Amino acid sequence: MPRCGAGATACRGGSGGFCLAASWATSRSAMDKVYKSALDAVRDIPGGATVLSGGFGLCGIPENCIAALRQLGTKDLVVVSNNCGVDAFGLGILLQNRQIRKMISSYVGENKEFERQYLSGELEVELTPQGTLAERIRAGGAGIPAFYTPTGAGTAISEGGLPVLYGPDGAVKRYSEKKEVRQFDGRDYVLEPAIRGDYALVKAWKGDRFGNLVYRHTAMNFNPMMAMAAKVTIAEVEELVDVGSLDPDHIHTPGIFVHRIFQGERFEKRIERRTVRKAPAA
Repeated sequence: MPRCGAGATACRGGSGGFCLAASWATSRSAMDKVYKSALDAVRDIPGGATVLSGGFGLCGIPENCIAALRQLGTKDLVVVSNNCGVDAFGLGILLQNRQIRKMISSYVGENKEFERQYLSGELEVELTPQGTLAERIRAGGAGIPAFYTPTGAGTAISEGGLPVLYGPDGAVKRYSEKKEVRQFDGRDYVLEPAIRGDYALVKAWKGDRFGNLVYRHTAMNFNPMMAMAAKVTIAEVEELVDVGSLDPDHIHTPGIFVHRIFQGERFEKRIERRTVRKAPAA
């Protein structure tokens, strides 16, 4: 054990014993998960990795991590996210750079490049109902391999036949497969597999050096469950605070699920689709 000259109040066992103060300092240092930048935090994500990306639309997304992956040029990624951003922001910048091989999503309607790549056979797409996607990720974090849900029963979700991959000629190259369906209390339920990732990229409002996270507003969408469902979770926070600054009752993701954390740069707040009403007549 570490030794020091902290005195009798901190040390035990005299000259041959161990130092509680030094031992605590060593443990505290080992629990410190802070990285200098997004680039350092995501640098080891390999090509072909499955990456969970939190947020909803353009809100609560890990924009610094996404920008760092864009800079590194990591290819053939399988990305799990509610949507794929827009053409010039969010996951859309990885799509434009041909870094995503497959998307597992529930909503893709705001990205023209996504549509183009999908229909031309450049992008594989697994469409999943939004609530089912959330539960598949939550199940992955909870150690549940699969679950039954009534959502999608009797549709192409359960029966198969959704285009997963097109060919360059526009013909469907691969369709989704038929899923197991069982009846419970006279109602059909579809068996859906859990989702786990190699890496999770999440965005939080505040976090401490041990990785404890607090989310705010829309960032609660997908980020908390994704943080629990990956081998390595990387968190970017708006504010990095000292350990002990966060009220334990307000922590949404305990630090045990987070492996790396950094304070991200602030990007311009984006609106996915601006809708305004017409000015009243004079």
